[in-house]
Amino acid sequence: MNEEEILETTAEYVKQKLQNVDAGHDWWHIQRVWKYTKAILKEERANSFTCQLAAILHDIADHKFHAGDENIGAETAADFLTEMQVPPPIIEEVKHIIQHISFTKSFDKQSYFSPELAIVQDADRLDAIGAIGIARAFTYGGFRNQEIHNPEIFFKESSNKEAYKQARNSTLHHFYDKLLKVKDKMNTKTGKRLAENRHEFLKIYLNQFFEEWEGLV
Repeated sequence: MNEEEILETTAEYVKQKLQNVDAGHDWWHIQRVWKYTKAILKEERANSFTCQLAAILHDIADHKFHAGDENIGAETAADFLTEMQVPPPIIEEVKHIIQHISFTKSFDKQSYFSPELAIVQDADRLDAIGAIGIARAFTYGGFRNQEIHNPEIFFKESSNKEAYKQARNSTLHHFYDKLLKVKDKMNTKTGKRLAENRHEFLKIYLNQFFEEWEGLV
């Protein structure tokens, strides 16, 4: 198989694999991240084939839905790519990207970096903010049976990865614990530029939300 055929086969594999996951982490999320990755690659230098493989496979087994196992995604991806006879160095890079792409990794001291990780991580983070990011946040909040907002619950910012993973706040709290922080965690010049409008939309949305909550509009 050539690279294009491998990408198409990988996409079909992931589409089938994610048929029954929640709507915030489904095939359409993967497709958007893949699209954003290709857009960023037009302006940033990295191995396109590796980036695209990682984008397609980055949520093949999200730890949130696998008892917190942070290795299952990378291992699942590696097994598939091995069967596809993808060169081992590319498989290793894809594994590294999947292992380090999560927002939770931002709480740790950075232990790995590559241009490929920077691009795919930016693409994934773009889908966490803006109008689609808001939709995904409330979709996942509903999946976890979270309240939309509860002003009686004091918001405490997560100070470490475990606190973030164990947080049981409302979905509105998630905006302050993650979404509003994403813009300043982008890696590439292109990613930072693309994040600006989405970040501003988050702020506009929150202003409208709280005005409606208080009955001011």
